[in-house]
Amino acid sequence: GAAMAHGHGPGRCRCCGEEAAERGAAWGLYLRIDRQRLQCLNERREGSGATVFRPWEERGDRSQFVESDDDEELLFNIPFTGSVKLKGVIVMGEDDETHPAELRLFRNIPHMSFDDTAKEAEQTFSLSRDPLGELEYPTKIARFSNVYHLSMHFPKNFGAETTKIFYIGLKGEWTEAHRHEVTICNYEASANPADHKLEQITPQTHFIS
Repeated sequence: GAAMAHGHGPGRCRCCGEEAAERGAAWGLYLRIDRQRLQCLNERREGSGATVFRPWEERGDRSQFVESDDDEELLFNIPFTGSVKLKGVIVMGEDDETHPAELRLFRNIPHMSFDDTAKEAEQTFSLSRDPLGELEYPTKIARFSNVYHLSMHFPKNFGAETTKIFYIGLKGEWTEAHRHEVTICNYEASANPADHKLEQITPQTHFIS
């Protein structure tokens, strides 16, 4: 009763805690990353790139970050466990020259290398320093409505030799992959197998009745 009625009321009645939880849930796409296949190129410490994809509430955890190695560039290859509609991005770094200054997004190009970043990006953002993870960069949703692999290229920072990122937030909607595949299969194979199955099942059904 009461629990169900709650939440249907107007948004302004909600208390702060719930609003924060809802905001956190909006940034839940990190849960949909295929972490086994997540790559961060030019990370100084192996596996550190993966740590920046974490709950929104934990974005202030400064013990987890990725730093670039040879130069200021970083490139993330992020495969999702389904299809994602990407709506927004947060990039949080230090309030200094190590903060990335530009972000380029590519969609559905698995295993991108730095050579591949010569391609034209789907969208490019000029980043402001954001030490608290407060700035949200909205994507052109039409371009990012069916993303199963996202590459994030950080070509430069504000002048330091290396780039540091503490948190990357990804906001959007996720759809299970297999549903999509099932639709395609049924559509392509609608004529034969389905008819066959029906023929086999029908006689038995009559027999039982």
